[in-house]
Formats: sequence, structure tokens, C-alpha cells
Amino acid sequence: MTKLLLSLHVLASILAVGPVTVAASMFPRYARPPAPGGTGAGDHDLRTAAFLHKICRVYAMVGIAVPVLGFATGAQMGVLGDAWLLVSIVLTAVAAALLMAMVLPGQRELLGEEGEGEGTVAERRAAAGRLAMTTGIFNLLWATVVVLMIVRPGSTTGA
Repeated sequence: MTKLLLSLHVLASILAVGPVTVAASMFPRYARPPAPGGTGAGDHDLRTAAFLHKICRVYAMVGIAVPVLGFATGAQMGVLGDAWLLVSIVLTAVAAALLMAMVLPGQRELLGEEGEGEGTVAERRAAAGRLAMTTGIFNLLWATVVVLMIVRPGSTTGA
């Protein structure tokens, strides 16, 4: 049963969290309006940005399976009290909170504002930059969780 739960947990992580991290990383590039007076629109494409936002929203909901399966796997393995797992749980909660409180609302904000003046365009460009930084932090949290899941510091199961 442990191998099945662990396999489902890893598959859910790859299939749910992976698309969110990629789509969230790509979003600011397409949502950032061109610089005032700049030549060409560059990568600015709100239709692509809206599609990336939809991927983030849908897969964030599917991603709920990852911690559910993780808790089931940890309970089955008897490691719920291990420090590496507790740190992973906290980092996962922080990443989820960051996604729900900052990344998704930031994406909605950038999609909802059609820049009308140069000040608005400058503000939207700055917001896209902040969103890119926040998304980078989100991705770094997930990368840290993956490393903790593989290395399992202090684990007696060997790694």
C-alpha cells in the first residue's frame, strides 16, 4: 500500500504542481505590457496570459491531491513526526498560501486592467515584475520540498 500511495503522491506532484509552476512562471512575460514608447509589443499577449492563468487555477485545485496523498503516504510510512516531513509540510503550506493569496490574485489583476495611460502601463509593468518575483519564490519553495522529499535529512529509511 505504501508504494501505491507514494507513486500516486509523486504522480500527483508531477501532473498537478508541475503545470502550475511552469504556467505561473510564463504568465508575467505575456501579461507585461510593452514599455511606453517602446518598439513592438514583444511577448505581450493577454489571450496567452489568460490561458496560463486558467492552467494555474485548474491545476491548483487538482494540486490539493498532493498533500492529501502525502499525508496518507507519511502516515503509512510512520514518518509524520520526522523533521524533514514537518518542514516539507510547512513549506508546502507557505507555497499554497503564496499561490492563493498573491500569485493567482496578481494574475487576475494583470488580466483585468487594460492599460489606458502611460502611468497605468508603468504600474502594470511593475506589477508584472513583482508577480515574476513572487512566482520565483513559489517555485523555489516547491523545489526545496522536492529536495527534502528525496534527501530526507535524518531519515532512517536510507536515501
